[in-house]
Amino acid sequence: MIEVFKPGRCDLVMDAGRPGWGALGVPIGGAADAWALAEANACVGNPADAAGLELLLAGPVLHFPLGGIVALTGARFEAHRSSGAPVVWNSPVALAAGETLTLGKAQSGCRSWLAVQGGIAVPLLLGSRSTFLPSGFGGHEGRALKAGDVLACGRASLPLETLRLASPAANLDKDTPLRLVAGPQTGLFDDAGLAAFFGGRYRIGAASDRRGLRLHGPAVTCARTELASQGVLPGAVQVPPDGQPIILGWDGPVTGGYPVIGCVIRADHPRLAQLQPGDAVCFETVSVEQAQALAATQTGGAR
Repeated sequence: MIEVFKPGRCDLVMDAGRPGWGALGVPIGGAADAWALAEANACVGNPADAAGLELLLAGPVLHFPLGGIVALTGARFEAHRSSGAPVVWNSPVALAAGETLTLGKAQSGCRSWLAVQGGIAVPLLLGSRSTFLPSGFGGHEGRALKAGDVLACGRASLPLETLRLASPAANLDKDTPLRLVAGPQTGLFDDAGLAAFFGGRYRIGAASDRRGLRLHGPAVTCARTELASQGVLPGAVQVPPDGQPIILGWDGPVTGGYPVIGCVIRADHPRLAQLQPGDAVCFETVSVEQAQALAATQTGGAR
């Protein structure tokens, strides 16, 4: 089990999400970087979709009364163990009974994922153990962790010597443009609007969360600013009437009525997961075929 001595900024139980419920308005959700969580799970011998913790900006203090094997992937946080042994990323870490793991501020990036051998055994809801904060369900009581919470873990299945290291993280260079495929309403944007979007540089707004990353920068003009509702996915870049784009997030709506100028490709979702308020972003386009090839390469790394 895991006892929460002190919560972090926002610690959420997450797995690969709950696909198939969009018709009822429920997004897939799940880990902001499913690849990173799958790699953490592989380090401790779990299935790729086992539930772990998604940590945001500053992590918790966790106590392991019976010990356990954990792995951390994603952004590196300040970290230490009560035993004094080092905390390494992308590798199995064996914790002794009674040991405490303290995770401080993110040293770079925004999110880290913690897997524990056996997975976190919260109840399944609509086929997933992920937390869905906007509606307050899933995960641990539908909320972020708080002091005093106790998380049960499943049974360990593999000995330590059979576990492996995580594959290297994807390129998370913040100066590299985010890659988009053209959106269904790209044709509604005039030359000035397209030039503003693709030639401009935007900052991640303070109001950003798992529902969407709000951008501040050059206003993007469009012939029509409101449309009939259409299906949307995480990564879709909507442009509301004020011209300030919004990148829909993992807990964002499944339908939307604003024009979509493009959609961030799946291979760049790990970079979206590491963006924090104040970070700068810019964009470039790629073909659908390029996006599919890049996604296939990334998926092949997670076993």
